[in-house]
Amino acid sequence: MIETEFNDFVLFNIYFPNGKRDHSRVNYKLEFCDAVLDRCEILRKEGKNLIICGDYNTAHKEIDLKNAKSNQNTTGFLPEERAWIDKFIAHGYIDTFRHFNQEPLNYTWWSYMFNARQNNVGWRIDYFFINKEFLPRLKDAFIFPEVQGSDHCPIGIEIE
Repeated sequence: MIETEFNDFVLFNIYFPNGKRDHSRVNYKLEFCDAVLDRCEILRKEGKNLIICGDYNTAHKEIDLKNAKSNQNTTGFLPEERAWIDKFIAHGYIDTFRHFNQEPLNYTWWSYMFNARQNNVGWRIDYFFINKEFLPRLKDAFIFPEVQGSDHCPIGIEIE
């Protein structure tokens, strides 16, 4: 986790833990997520605006992955992981991409197996969240799926 303070906002770049295939690290992941939320809330109470980006290792809604039904018991789409994102949003954080785009088939990660990327069988697990007070400054949010070089693609936001 990298926290960088600018004049008018704090930027977090975070790699959230993976819950592991056998779910052995899901509790650790959720404890980490709660610690992130606690840190964000401290800064918000100080009047700071926040941009929280990174690999959350969780697809929030069924729209955020190609095969939701077959991944109900897969880490990264477990009910408790998804519930944490609901909790984050309930605390006043905005999923910037979904603020502008409600279309399916927008992913940020694809397995290297089974030609997943070529077939767009992916997951949206990389996010930019902002606190709701910062929303008037948000102008756009986007995904660059055409950019190769990793199993993830770049994402971005535009702020005023």
